[in-house]
Amino acid sequence: MLGEDKKGLTATMDMQDAAEHADSMLDATFEAIKPDVEWAHGQTSSGNCDLTRRRTVMTIISDQRRGNFLGMIERYWKKSGYEITAVNSNKHSPAIFAQSPEGFAIVLNVGYEGQVFFRVSTPCVDESDVADPTAEPNGPAYEGVALPRPNVRSDFWSAEAPVASPSPWAGTSS
Repeated sequence: MLGEDKKGLTATMDMQDAAEHADSMLDATFEAIKPDVEWAHGQTSSGNCDLTRRRTVMTIISDQRRGNFLGMIERYWKKSGYEITAVNSNKHSPAIFAQSPEGFAIVLNVGYEGQVFFRVSTPCVDESDVADPTAEPNGPAYEGVALPRPNVRSDFWSAEAPVASPSPWAGTSS
C-alpha cells in the first residue's frame, strides 16, 4: 500500500534531500523517453515544509504523437511503482497525475500550444535550504529568461503522421 513506505524514506529527509529525490524521479522519467526530447528546468517553488521541481519539454510533441508520449510516460510510471491517481484525457490539455510509494506527487500536463510540463511535489519534510538542480538540461538553460514555447523539432515526436501501433491515449477527447 502507498502509505506503508511514506514515513520510512521521508521521515529522515530535509528539503534538500527531497529536492534531490524529486530530481532523480524527473531524471529517470526523462531517461525513459525514447527517442529523447529536449528539456529545460522550470522554477523550483517551496512552502513551509515541501517543494516542487519542474521541467519543461522544449521539443514539439505533435498532436498526432501526443498519445504515444503520454502512454509511454504512464507505462513507465506504473512500471516504476507509481500509482496513477488521476488522468485528464482532454484532447488539448491532457494530464497524468501519479504518486510514488514515498508520497511524492508527479504530474505530466500538456499546456498552451502543446507544451509538455513535468512537476514533482514533495511531501512535508524537515525545513532546510535547497540548492538548484544539478542535472544539466540537454539544450539551452534559459537562465534568467522566460521559457519559450516548444521550439525544437524531432523527426519522431514532431511528425504529423500517427505512429502505426495504437496508443492507449489515441482517440481520447473531452
